[in-house]
Amino acid sequence: MKILHTADWHLGKIVHGLHMTNDQAEMMQQLLAIIKEQKPDIIIIAGDLYDRAVPPREAVELLNDFFTTITTELHIPIMAISGNHDSPDRLGFGASLFHANQLYLATTMADIFQPVTFTQDGQDVTFHLVPYVEPEQVKHYFQESDIQTHQQAMERIIQEIKKQMNPESKHVLVAHAFIAGGMESESEERLTMIGGSPYIDVSLFDAFDYVALGHLHQPQKIKRDTVRYSGSPMKYSFSEANHQKSVTIVESTDTIELSTIPIKPVRDLRIVEGYFEELLTGNSEPPSEDYLQIRLLDDGAIIDPVTKLRRLFPNILRLERKQYFIHQSLKEIESIKEKQQMTHEQLFAAFYKEMKGEDLPKEREPYVKEAIDQVMQAEREK
Repeated sequence: MKILHTADWHLGKIVHGLHMTNDQAEMMQQLLAIIKEQKPDIIIIAGDLYDRAVPPREAVELLNDFFTTITTELHIPIMAISGNHDSPDRLGFGASLFHANQLYLATTMADIFQPVTFTQDGQDVTFHLVPYVEPEQVKHYFQESDIQTHQQAMERIIQEIKKQMNPESKHVLVAHAFIAGGMESESEERLTMIGGSPYIDVSLFDAFDYVALGHLHQPQKIKRDTVRYSGSPMKYSFSEANHQKSVTIVESTDTIELSTIPIKPVRDLRIVEGYFEELLTGNSEPPSEDYLQIRLLDDGAIIDPVTKLRRLFPNILRLERKQYFIHQSLKEIESIKEKQQMTHEQLFAAFYKEMKGEDLPKEREPYVKEAIDQVMQAEREK
């Protein structure tokens, strides 16, 4: 069985004020060309199909056109899950009707425990679809109050999945989660940390032949080759400038063979460094329509550099001085690292202290946690 694994499309994404819809449409056409050439038996989309809970009309049309082409023209089954950017209710609308065309959309807790099995050359392959869920949702579903963290939530889900697993079948898990050891970029929205860490230990997935992951945008394996993030098919921040975007091809026979197929954007997203005059002459960098972050190496004052540089580089999204960038990076790096490890409650407490000049009173902490829980639950239900 040949499987194409992709994730994190973020349709409707805006990067530095620029709507990426046209670029995403071009990416989708390239993806369709890859699918027609590779002829996979199954397509996996591991979450974050949209960039926000209420996607723009153009994004919905892009996804609808893709689903229609794959299911009604190419007749290839699709296994898709909602990610932390998707609205489970909106993405999952009509999901039960789509099964007739072999479009399987998992967006709820109940969907997790409805595996889909295909038989190819006498070998059963079972797909377990685990959309992004908050620990609070897992706790409510199982009515187990000790579930507080993403690790505990996934552990409980896997425990239940294992009860259904047929030892004669191969098993593929599709999940949208943050696995400990994965490499992050700036464009990934941090998962909630209410009650603890968002990280999940990879050892939970030992029972599965292949684990198709979404959430982290850089293609990468975690511990073993068969636990893999496909990465996003496009670059969505300058922290991804050096990523090689691709889709993953999984060929399951007696063993699991993996390969990647690159996706090359019409307009790349790059970081360019140079002196202002050299950039203007085109000597250090040829004219380009790529999306650029330009770091100027000059020390002196420069009058209206963006307007002049855009004659050669019309798609400058960001311009900065390298010396200022280095200074700010060194100044803020420790603060950023510290905040990345904070829970939402700790972030609020830090904000409270900054605003009020005093620590958050202990007796108010339970009310803050309750309010944050309610907000996060409401966001997930939008």
